[in-house]
Amino acid sequence: MENNSNQGLFSGKTALWAAAGLGLYAAARHFYKEMIKFDFQDKVVVITGGARGLGLLLARELAAKGANLVICSRNGEQIEVAEQELRQMGSIVLGLKADVSDQRDASRVIEATISQFGRIDLLINNAGVMLVGPENVMDVEDYKTAMDTNFWAALYMIKAALPHFHEQKEGRIANICSIGGKVAVPHLLPYSVSKFAMVALSEGLHAELKKDNIHVTTVIPNLMRTGSPRNVSLKGDHEAEYAWFKIAGSSPLLSQDAAQAAADIVDAIAYQETEIVLTNTAKMAVALQGASPSLVSLAASIANRFLPKSGPEGAVIRKGYESESDKSKGKVASISDRAALQNNET
Repeated sequence: MENNSNQGLFSGKTALWAAAGLGLYAAARHFYKEMIKFDFQDKVVVITGGARGLGLLLARELAAKGANLVICSRNGEQIEVAEQELRQMGSIVLGLKADVSDQRDASRVIEATISQFGRIDLLINNAGVMLVGPENVMDVEDYKTAMDTNFWAALYMIKAALPHFHEQKEGRIANICSIGGKVAVPHLLPYSVSKFAMVALSEGLHAELKKDNIHVTTVIPNLMRTGSPRNVSLKGDHEAEYAWFKIAGSSPLLSQDAAQAAADIVDAIAYQETEIVLTNTAKMAVALQGASPSLVSLAASIANRFLPKSGPEGAVIRKGYESESDKSKGKVASISDRAALQNNET
């Protein structure tokens, strides 16, 4: 009886010590995170694809924190609109029309940044393209186009920025990848291939650059409500492809709030997170891919059976806004239309 009493007392003390240890660990971790937290005030941030969608939302978030911004885009009109808005928020903004899938343009963006501000503190590789459609209508050129913007552009920007980071003895890089870079998604094959490559680049750079006080954050978003579906490219049955993609990208059940995503990404950069997976759905997909890739592959193949077959003009590329139909309209789809107006996607 006495032994049982002693054992119970010992177990109780062990539990108390364990709880105290966990509390101390949590407090120490919180203190460390706050100690290393990056202050964006007056820092110089370059955002590729920064004139619309998630890039613009990131720019807004950083402008609110006092950062100086360099945004670039292929669309000069969208740059002008974004510049005006960000300046009204009090940020110093340099807008550049550039195609960073061209290495010369990527270098020019960094050179202009250094010329204007004298330094660069953070590079966010956000520019990207997406082509939606079945594999049988995708050409080799479609894969090259995806790689040019989603992978090579990021590498060009990083290569141009690294000498300045090394000279400054510090720097930050955030690569906006995708859940499609962790799990291959049907009807998004060129996009997924390019994002897999981007994830590998980002993870490898983190390992190699940490010693030089250059911190790399890999960002894994899910679908988000930025209003971007109207600007995707489509092959196959254009109206049907656009309808499923727009509705998925509009649905609160399948996509995430874009402003919250931008805030979470900026926090991850500030706290030097190695990787951030932005939604529970994406976290579950990544975990399942690691634990049971055959199960994820089976689920993807089943989902693929319900996606559209190629139409009579399947090889033709059309934009989302050219592929509107009754199927891509309605209460849910209108969420994306409103987001497009809010985030300079029109």
